[in-house]
Amino acid sequence: MFTGIVEEVGVVERIARSFPAARLAVRAPVVTADVKEGDSICVDGVCLTVVAHGGGMFEADVQEETQRRTRFARYREGTAVNLERAVTPSTRLGGHYVQGHVDAVGIVRAWRQQGADWVLRVSIPDVLRKYVVHKGFIAVNGISLTVTESRNGEMAAHVIPHTRAATNLQHLSVGDEVNIEVDIIAKYVESLLK
Repeated sequence: MFTGIVEEVGVVERIARSFPAARLAVRAPVVTADVKEGDSICVDGVCLTVVAHGGGMFEADVQEETQRRTRFARYREGTAVNLERAVTPSTRLGGHYVQGHVDAVGIVRAWRQQGADWVLRVSIPDVLRKYVVHKGFIAVNGISLTVTESRNGEMAAHVIPHTRAATNLQHLSVGDEVNIEVDIIAKYVESLLK
C-alpha cells in the first residue's frame, strides 16, 4: 500500500520488453537507499516488486496485465517516473490509500496554470466515472490528488506548484496518457451495497 505522496522522480534506464513479463530498470538513488529484493515500489502508480538492485538503481518485472492496463508501452529510456516506497507502520499517510493497482489509462485534456496553481483535466473511462466524485481522491501516475470537478467524462484537479515540481507532472502535455487508480473505498462501498 502507498500514500500517493511521491518520494522521488526516477529515470527509466533500461527496458527489456517481452511477454508475458518485461524487465524495467529505474535509476532512483533516494528510494533505493534502503531497498531490498522483494520490496514494493510504486512506479507511476503501479506496484512493482524489486527483483534486483544496486548502484542507485532497481529492477522490476512488469507482467502482461500491467503492460496492457497502464501507460507502460509509452516508456522509453529517459522517461521520468514517479516513485514511492510502500508504507510502513511509522509512515505518515499524507495522501490517501493507493494500492498500486491501476484501473485504466486516462488522457490529459488540459494542463494549464491558473493563478498559483495548475489545473489538470483528464478523461476518465466510462466504467470508472461513478467512482470519481467532487472532493474525492484519485491517483494520477501514483500522485494523490483531490478531484475538484467531475463531469462529461472528465475530472479536474488543482495541483499546487510543489506537487508539479516534485513529480513527473512537470513534463506533462495535453494528449499524454496517465495511469488512473480510483479510490478503493468507493469500490468497497459499492461492493457492500450490492
